[in-house]
Amino acid sequence: EAIPAELAARVSAELTIPTIGIGAGAGCDGQVLVNQDMLGMFHDFTPKFVRRFAEVGDVMREAYRAYDVAVKDGTFPAPEHCYRAPDGVLENL
Repeated sequence: EAIPAELAARVSAELTIPTIGIGAGAGCDGQVLVNQDMLGMFHDFTPKFVRRFAEVGDVMREAYRAYDVAVKDGTFPAPEHCYRAPDGVLENL
């Protein structure tokens, strides 16, 4: 992680095994990018090597807020989100 690109390319050229980089440049045989970084789920810190391919963090935060409200106000889970015991099961407990 965060290896200078020139060094990573040289190491990759010398090795017979694949190299995987995260912030080590295109000279590696493969790349890793953490999905939380690439999807913009966090804004507190973004490493230099991160490229955001989407901004889903705001959408996710709003979904969590809406879920929290629905649980607290009792609208979730509603009857349509629940399973029913088959007829006669509860009477036989």
